[in-house]
Formats: sequence, structure tokens, C-alpha cells
Amino acid sequence: MDPVSDRGLRILVTNDDGFHAPGLQVLERIAAEISDDVWTVAPDSEQSGASHSLTLSDPLRLRQHEPRRYAVRGTPTDCVLMAVKNILDRPPDLVLSGVNRGQNLAEDVTYSGTIAAAMEGTALGIPSVALSQAYGFDGSRQLKWQTAERHAPALISKLFAREWTPGILFNVNFPDVEADDVAGVQITSQGKRDQALLVVDERTDARGVPYFWFGFERKRSNPPEGSDLRAVYQGNISITPLHLDLTHQSSLDALRRDFAPD
Repeated sequence: MDPVSDRGLRILVTNDDGFHAPGLQVLERIAAEISDDVWTVAPDSEQSGASHSLTLSDPLRLRQHEPRRYAVRGTPTDCVLMAVKNILDRPPDLVLSGVNRGQNLAEDVTYSGTIAAAMEGTALGIPSVALSQAYGFDGSRQLKWQTAERHAPALISKLFAREWTPGILFNVNFPDVEADDVAGVQITSQGKRDQALLVVDERTDARGVPYFWFGFERKRSNPPEGSDLRAVYQGNISITPLHLDLTHQSSLDALRRDFAPD
């Protein structure tokens, strides 16, 4: 396979930041460098933090904006299911989710709608990649989308060309540096922050009634080498293989021994 071009490949693009998010446009351009057969099915509004939620108690609304570009009033998981089960005449060969506005590292993977869309693709047996662009580490609110756009096509093509293990998805994070300043690519494990990231901001409305916002502090941890956090802090692209099977094998074996019949 050509490292940056396979014109027979069908790609489904989605995200959790919403149909009009700049990161989705970046990902569409990335996908277009790999294939001519690109379909976009994304939430009509922001679904950050939606995780792997599925809409069951409300109807899904679908709107076609352009040929092969659809918005769904639902979650990222809904979008992948709608694309595969309803919109496309055949399943995609690859699901790309992102490019997320901000990193999805460490504990983020359990909240992220970006990663959840790739999880749903994986659950459906489709190779899937979640992509995120880190920002804010230098105090700037400006996202360096060009970093993801420059490096993603060849990286995605290389991942897709390898033998894909069933049940595995890839979580890719691009560092908060200019495209020319990327230090390299590191294969990493999911990290763990050494301090709380989520904060509760309490405010008061005009009637004196309190209300609350969840927010995130952009603090650096001191993670170990080999983790996704350390790699991105050091200016590397992080690729973390994740899998859907959440079974903790060593505990499973120990529990079987403990609960074995006498």
C-alpha cells in the first residue's frame, strides 16, 4: 500500500466536538490524502465527555449537508452506528475519529467521545483510530492543527497497513508543538496523572441560586517514561493501543482460585 494513498479505501470520519468543529475539517483533509472515498457522519453539536453513550430514549435526527457529509443529533457512538447500519451501502474499511480539540491522555480515555467513536468502530470489526491535538501546555489557547494535519496521513497509512488485531484501536495524540518541531513517534501505554484534573466551578445565577460547571486544569504531571503523558510532554506523537476487553487477567485467575469449589 502506498504510504499516503490508497484510492480503494473507504474511510468514515467522525468526532465528538461537533459537525462544525475545525478539527473535523482537519480530519477530512487528512482522510482525503489517503482516499477518495471519505464519508463524514458527526454529531450536530458538541458531545465532548459523552464517552461510549448510546441514545436510546430519544429519536435520532439525521441531516445531510453535502454528498457524503451528514450530521446526527446524537452521540459519537450513534454516528458510527448510523453510518454503518443506515447511511453507507457497505461498511467502511477504516474509522477515523477526531481531530479532537485537546489531548486524550491517561484517564481521559474513559470520558472521551472521540475515543468512544473509535471503540464503536472496533466493536463492529472495523479498524479504528482516535486522533487528538494537544494544546495549552505553553499557556496558549491556540491549537496547532497543522501538526496533526502534517503527520497524520503517513502515520494512519502505516497503522492500517499492519496486521490489525481484532478488538484493538489506536489512540493517537499530537503534541503541542509546531509541525517541524515534533520530536518523533513513541508507542506508549496509557498513563495516569499524579493530581486531579477535573475541577468543579461553583457560581451563582441572577436569582442567587448556585450552579456548577465541570472544568479541567491543564497541569503537567510527572509521568513515567513510556506513558502517553510523558511522550506528548516531550514533543512526541503518542500512539497507544487500547482494547475493548476490560478484564483484569491476574485478578481473574486469583478469583477463580479463591472461588473454586471445595
